[in-house]
Amino acid sequence: MTTHDAPPTTAPGATTAGKPAAGPGQPFVRRLWRGRPEDPRWARPALLVLLAATLLLYLYGLGASGYANSFYSAAVQAGSTSWKAFFFGSLDAGNAITVDKPPAALWPMALSVRLFGLNSWAILAPEVLMGVATVAVVYAAVRRRFSPVAGLVAGTVLALTPVAALMFRFNNPDALLALLMSVACYLVVRALEDGRTKWLVWAGTAVGLAFLAKTLQAFLILPALAAVYAVCAPVPLRKRFAQLAAATLALVVSGGWWVAVVELWPASSRPYIGGSQHNSFLELTFGYNGLGRLNGEETGSVGGGGGPRGGGMWGETGWDRMFDSEIGGQISWLLPTALILLAAGLVATRRARRTSVTRASFLVWGGSLLTTMVVFSYMAGIFHQYYTVALAPYLAAVTGMGAGLLWERRREGWAAVTLAASLVAAAAWGYVLLHRTPDYLPWLRWLVLVGGLAAALGLVFAGRLTRRLALATAAVGLVAALAGPAAYTLSTVRQGHTGSIVTAGPAGASMMGGRGGGPGRTGGPGGGRTWEGMPGQGQQNQQGQQNGNGFPGGGGFPGGTPGQNQQNGTQPNGTQPNGTQPNGNGFPGGGRTREGGMGGVGGLLNGASVPAEARRLLEEDAGDYTWVAASIGSQNAASYQLATGEAVMAIGGFNGTDPSPTLARFKKYVEDGRIHYFIAGGGMGGGMGGGDSTASEISSWVQSTFTKVTVGSATFYDLTRKAGD
Repeated sequence: MTTHDAPPTTAPGATTAGKPAAGPGQPFVRRLWRGRPEDPRWARPALLVLLAATLLLYLYGLGASGYANSFYSAAVQAGSTSWKAFFFGSLDAGNAITVDKPPAALWPMALSVRLFGLNSWAILAPEVLMGVATVAVVYAAVRRRFSPVAGLVAGTVLALTPVAALMFRFNNPDALLALLMSVACYLVVRALEDGRTKWLVWAGTAVGLAFLAKTLQAFLILPALAAVYAVCAPVPLRKRFAQLAAATLALVVSGGWWVAVVELWPASSRPYIGGSQHNSFLELTFGYNGLGRLNGEETGSVGGGGGPRGGGMWGETGWDRMFDSEIGGQISWLLPTALILLAAGLVATRRARRTSVTRASFLVWGGSLLTTMVVFSYMAGIFHQYYTVALAPYLAAVTGMGAGLLWERRREGWAAVTLAASLVAAAAWGYVLLHRTPDYLPWLRWLVLVGGLAAALGLVFAGRLTRRLALATAAVGLVAALAGPAAYTLSTVRQGHTGSIVTAGPAGASMMGGRGGGPGRTGGPGGGRTWEGMPGQGQQNQQGQQNGNGFPGGGGFPGGTPGQNQQNGTQPNGTQPNGTQPNGNGFPGGGRTREGGMGGVGGLLNGASVPAEARRLLEEDAGDYTWVAASIGSQNAASYQLATGEAVMAIGGFNGTDPSPTLARFKKYVEDGRIHYFIAGGGMGGGMGGGDSTASEISSWVQSTFTKVTVGSATFYDLTRKAGD
């Protein structure tokens, strides 16, 4: 019986099949192609093929997404022209306000744009490379303790997870977060092998850097990692706690240096911290981006959730949230399988010694999966489907490890039956998910179900079959298990994704408010909000057109005007690198819509359409101003900034609800001649519920004081000309 607890490497110069392996003295290319001495000769070429295929898959049609999330693309553009904006993560080169996240995820993209210019590929290609790197890390982690085949299964599962294919081609912070979390898990397992402090310190550093990508979400797996090391590390207890203290220090230093600089920097000479109400990054971290995400109390946010089993704006919470009609098609294809394999791995290693690295590997990756899944399932604040990309590396690793372990023990009856059960779960759940979109490849769900069940039956007897027949059966099962997510992944990469809320898979794959949703339905018992039908909101059809006016009441999204948010196909604009109108997303998400008017849903969640004449107007004498314009809400401002290449101030931050700048400070900017135009509309702060907000005060003052200029469908106020002049 294989224990998997032997050292993962052999001595230099070891041979395979009687031939010398590539050692330290061999040429680099040979070592790259040959891989580890103990690996079969096909292992490293197979890994390179997997990585190359992942790269090509994720690069396919990458430019179709344009600037993707213009909120972050504008910050990337600003960081590529101003090192101060680069450091702080400012939305504009004038450094009026930052994005509502720390800037680490923006840095690779901003450096890429500095090198290659502002275009879709320069922004999104670094995200693709992070995706390929994450696949490589997951493979390496699983391969060290199990087998090359197990590593390849894990890497393939990750590459073909729909939400991974979505977010590793998108410019939100989640790609870097997923990569760094995978690295942290890998390093903790390395530390568990020999108890060396350096691996644990590097793991703490990875988590600290992940904090600079997406704040407290990086800490979700810390309890699991710390507990596993404290119990299982092969060193005395006192040393274990000392090592954990050293790792904690590394985390604080790697994640806290930037926070310290920002908090100590004079507020008057740095940008306002977007998403906070008191210009504090610590407030942002523990409020809007921290505890508020858990309890739904997020001051300045679009809206919270519904609490346990509630039906809030961001969907119902509960133990089955990851499986419902909102989330299921994004991440859950192999989640039942992974949970079965995790339990099997822990049962198989229950009699192993305390320091068993095999068991510890299941605990590290499985603990990270369970912890993150539970938090996501019950968090009552803002929650988007794409957050679940954080689960993808953990799920993939557990699947690869469990399948590899049970395959080696397939001659034991319980292992063969459990392996077959995990495949039945994959086939049955894949059928259910595909059945939720009955018009999408209707034949595929039957192929998945029949192929999976047939292969599962064969796996029950895998220990008695010849090796060739057993491998063929396993291959059929693997294809059946991956066919559904692979189809959704291919559907994802074949279309562009823009806006603040994006989903993977074909149209109708993620419906808001249902607890499962039958075919053609968007909700479960008791109704609930749907992607297509928020109260008072127009519906989106599968062709992606929205027939309505945005927010509850049907009268347009806050800051917009009635009819402004109707989606009516393409409109000429200059907001995208290819000069075409992007495919956006309705509110609160799901279907892909054509953006029009003043930025889709009032410019809050999608970028605005910028007519060519409006762009030319803003570009006139742009060098004479710090900001060519100011607009309520970041998405609206970002679209104009990307269209012109000039700084545009986002009044009130993302939602238009941040108290920045104050009316007095805005008046001072205008008096000093630093802002040329004010763009009407956009954001929550300019409309409903925002009558007393700073954004509303500024908007009212501008409209009563300055000359109105209409350019096509856009309305501007010239801040250099008083009304009546």
